[in-house]
Amino acid sequence: MVKGINTKKRKRFVSPLLFIIVAILLLVFLWYQGNFIPNAHGAKDYPVRGVDVSAYQGEIDWKTLAKQDVDFAFIKSTEGSSHVDQYFENNWKEAKRTSLRTGAYHFFSFDSPGVTQAQNFIKTVPREEGSLPPVIDIEFYADKKKNPPKRSEVEKELQTMVKKLEEHYKQPVILYTTKEAYDLYIKDSFKQCDIWIRDVFTKPSLSDKRTWAFWQYTDREKLEGYDGEEKFIDVNVFNGSEKEFEKYGLIK
Repeated sequence: MVKGINTKKRKRFVSPLLFIIVAILLLVFLWYQGNFIPNAHGAKDYPVRGVDVSAYQGEIDWKTLAKQDVDFAFIKSTEGSSHVDQYFENNWKEAKRTSLRTGAYHFFSFDSPGVTQAQNFIKTVPREEGSLPPVIDIEFYADKKKNPPKRSEVEKELQTMVKKLEEHYKQPVILYTTKEAYDLYIKDSFKQCDIWIRDVFTKPSLSDKRTWAFWQYTDREKLEGYDGEEKFIDVNVFNGSEKEFEKYGLIK
């Protein structure tokens, strides 16, 4: 009798737990397929929305992309001291023919001097009226997360690159980063830069209470207008009103 009662009690506890596990697995599957965006509701609080793209999106039909509730686009231009994104020149030219405000971003290499990385970006990205400020993307790659470079070394090269871009473009530089990279390399420093933070699961907050300017809230949106190997596209919001965005980052 006692054994039977315990079995019934155990079943009552297993059933809700099993339901929760199945629900979580279903949400993970839907997120992976791009059918569920955890941050979509929170992102609706911000009226200005945009994308960031690279060669992974392949050839882009910018007129089509611009019609899908998109206000801006950051386009990958360069990486390290020599790499140039194969689609940048065409993306820059075609995006400029739409109503989108556009800007370029550089993927920062922990293995290259900041000065040569800045030269690569400046050589590639035109200085044009109305463009968004230059962006430096600081995130871990390869084995860097397991073996992160020293902050003092990264900060020195990154500050050099920031200064060079500020001098050339006459705009404040935006730093795109993840929470992990922010805490290790940017926290309590780079006050002259705006922050573009990645957080695809929760609404972001920076550990030093700093205000972010852009938020990448998903990397699994599906839009029309591109045919690359990557079927998803990154979507971001601007932390401000439409009027504030119109004036944001204009060349001084």
